[in-house]
Amino acid sequence: MQPMDADQNRLVTENLPLVGYHVSEMLMRVPSHVSRDDLASAGALALVQAARAYDATTGVPFNRYAAIRIKGAMVDELRSMDWVSRGARQRARKLTTVADELTADLGRAPTREEIAHALGVDVSEVDTAREAAATRVLSLEGYDGALAEVLPAREVGPEESVILDERLTYLHAAVSTLPERLRTVVEQVFFHDRTVTDIAKDMGVTQSRVSQLRAEAMVLLRDGLNTHLDPAQVPAPAQPEGVAQRRRETYFAAIAERASLHASTAVAASASVVGAVTAAPGTTAPQAVAPFPAPHEPLVAVG
Repeated sequence: MQPMDADQNRLVTENLPLVGYHVSEMLMRVPSHVSRDDLASAGALALVQAARAYDATTGVPFNRYAAIRIKGAMVDELRSMDWVSRGARQRARKLTTVADELTADLGRAPTREEIAHALGVDVSEVDTAREAAATRVLSLEGYDGALAEVLPAREVGPEESVILDERLTYLHAAVSTLPERLRTVVEQVFFHDRTVTDIAKDMGVTQSRVSQLRAEAMVLLRDGLNTHLDPAQVPAPAQPEGVAQRRRETYFAAIAERASLHASTAVAASASVVGAVTAAPGTTAPQAVAPFPAPHEPLVAVG
């Protein structure tokens, strides 16, 4: 296998968080015994393969192309896993055998009650065995919607919910605080599914420049989030006293300011709703929505 070139290595490094994101998404839809490491390994390998195969001239953003490959690899990994216990498999096989025998004897498909009577068990056990036998991972095409309906769902606990809310708040703040050109590229690529070609035409720059802006924005977003949520992941600056680093630090501080402002606004809105409900028992208070402060007004210019 040929070693990856510098551009391919860059694509893998910059988009590695995609693997973690899709692993977390998948783990919310599968049984608890599914290994995070197994899914992450499959996703990471798919990311590398995507970087090798990616053709920038197609105009398709790499993150979108890689996401498809990553999800496909994880679905394949799930297909290879044995989700059903040995006892459940044995019960499913026995149920199938008895059902086939009853079909031959009765000349029709047996009812649940008839199968349960033949097995000497309750009807509920027949239903459980059938569910275990029917559990399958759907195709990639059905992943985003149908898969969630088939796989057992794991509800997010209170602690996970708080952590998720905090991450979303900081992510929203980080995007909103980006310099205008970087924010425009991020919003057009990730929120509006625009191609690099179309964005380049709108901005009056080359496709290569749009790709550079996107890469710069992703680095800023990654380091900005990690500064507040996972400081150990932030790389040491090459020039701690340089102008570029001071601008980065100003951007990081602006993220915290905007996130804090959003959190305060949300708390105030929640308090007003509680007050309205308390003051007027038996009435339904209107839903209060706390908008992010000035989402299109960056607090700082970086670069």
